[in-house]
Amino acid sequence: MKFATFKANGTATWGIIDGEDAVDLGTVLRDRYPDLKSAITSNALHEAAEQAGDAKQYPLSRIEWLPVIPNPDKILCVGLNYEMHRKETGRAEVDNPTIFTRFANSQTGHLAKIVRPRVSHELDFEGELAIIIGKPGRYISKADAWGHIAGYACYNDGSVRDFQRHTHQFTPGKNFPDTGAFGPWMMTPEELGELGPLRIQTRVNGQVVQDATFEQMIFDIPRIIEYCSSFTRLEPGDVIATGTPGGVGAKRTPPLWLKPGDTVEVEIDRLGTLRNGIADEV
Repeated sequence: MKFATFKANGTATWGIIDGEDAVDLGTVLRDRYPDLKSAITSNALHEAAEQAGDAKQYPLSRIEWLPVIPNPDKILCVGLNYEMHRKETGRAEVDNPTIFTRFANSQTGHLAKIVRPRVSHELDFEGELAIIIGKPGRYISKADAWGHIAGYACYNDGSVRDFQRHTHQFTPGKNFPDTGAFGPWMMTPEELGELGPLRIQTRVNGQVVQDATFEQMIFDIPRIIEYCSSFTRLEPGDVIATGTPGGVGAKRTPPLWLKPGDTVEVEIDRLGTLRNGIADEV
């Protein structure tokens, strides 16, 4: 199943994406599960889906997409997790995943504008697979990691590169408002199936700029979950962006910076396509 967060008639809600329609479960279940994160926390996605027959449906053309999880407890991001990307950055090989964080208010939804801030023109793209945590845990083993995943989504970890380079820490360049696109929906693991051979592509104005399969990750998903849960307790609704392949704009000659009028797409086989335009900060 595909679950999403969206606005219908100007009100934020959540529900199932069924073909060309959005089924509004949030209104029907507002007393028990007011948002998608609360349904995930209660392990109630399948229970909620049983209410779809009583819920109002909206054509996708009439909804406003929001980040899949607008209110995660935390967003953890994995850097340098594909060999081509590690090499193009000149970074050394490491024994553990490189982790940085995003803030919830840096996110935006499918078809919304990614905003180029007024203080920089070095806005870059990073197509990624996002994991949404379904079951809490600390010190999760690799063998148990798959059981802690509620679903997967496309992510564009938009980066303001000069701010990222101000220090050795990535945080400033990764947290400008409306730069982390997340969506359109979350797909459950049983529907998406095996991840390894799936392809991820990023396109700018229709041109492929990143192209990889998940088998090319340096640290696979069980290792990422094991490592992250060793230093923090993972909570339902937490988001982990699993890293971007090579081909980022900053490492091209000349650099390929995103500008107003551009369109960026992140497509993952079987999962879907996240699409965003670019606009300047007002």
